Amino acid sequence: MVQSLKSRIFYYLVKRQLAALRRQNLPIAEFRLARESAATKLFTLPPNVIVEATQVAGCKAEWLRPTKPVGGGVVLYLHGGAYTSGSCITHRTIAARIAAASGRATLIIDYRLAPEHPFPAGLDDALAVYQALVESGKTPLALAGDSAGGGLALALVQRLRDQALAMPLALAVMSPWTDLTHSSETHQTKASVDPYFPTPERLVASARAYAGGTPLTHPMISPHYADLSGFPPMLIHVGEHETLLNDSIWLAQRVHAAGGAVKLKVWPGMWHVWQALGGKMREADESIAELGEFLREQF
Repeated sequence: MVQSLKSRIFYYLVKRQLAALRRQNLPIAEFRLARESAATKLFTLPPNVIVEATQVAGCKAEWLRPTKPVGGGVVLYLHGGAYTSGSCITHRTIAARIAAASGRATLIIDYRLAPEHPFPAGLDDALAVYQALVESGKTPLALAGDSAGGGLALALVQRLRDQALAMPLALAVMSPWTDLTHSSETHQTKASVDPYFPTPERLVASARAYAGGTPLTHPMISPHYADLSGFPPMLIHVGEHETLLNDSIWLAQRVHAAGGAVKLKVWPGMWHVWQALGGKMREADESIAELGEFLREQF
């Protein structure tokens, strides 16, 4: 597939804007607000999704409901942000596009963030919300997430499996952060082309903040080190221009080795969570459509 001209333009725009944001070196509270402000300006909601603010299991949340649902069931979306930023606001549009593509109501939550709330606070929130959905009859359930949210989804499945709780039907993850020890060579080989993480400092600091006093190799912090047997069918999308590329490649290899059903797609020329630009460039729309179709098939 030939990379679109529009995606090439967006690549350089994103790279420039993120470099400018890094130079500001904002405190975490200001950085979070800056991300929310940028998201409201840059990203557009699809017209066929209704947003409904709510609260589930003590977490602020939003329902993204397609105006033309294709069936029952719910997608629980876990946002990215290196476990230290991100919210319903920053990821509303990508979750809404997953809702439209899957034809299912999608719930996005504000789980607790580090450094104020290190591991396992965010995972505890995700589990509490998941259980609340099950107990209220909002089933069947699937999970979706990007970056740290993808890692959190993988940790949630581990906990559900280990506690013999109801499992999700499927996992759809975008650029998941699965190895917080950063042992992969792509942290070096892809640094020059990654708009988000050209240097390791932010990821290293975020990993330490999230882990707190827990080793980074804990399987629910770094699913790369987990037993991945018994996982539901999984679709992984990742960009070629990502320092986290091997996180996805290794994840697919380990799920397959554990006997799981997994499909990995590496998108040429794409960067970390390019799906956020849905509605603006072809590659984002195509990825979301494929993720949505995968979820439809599993439901």
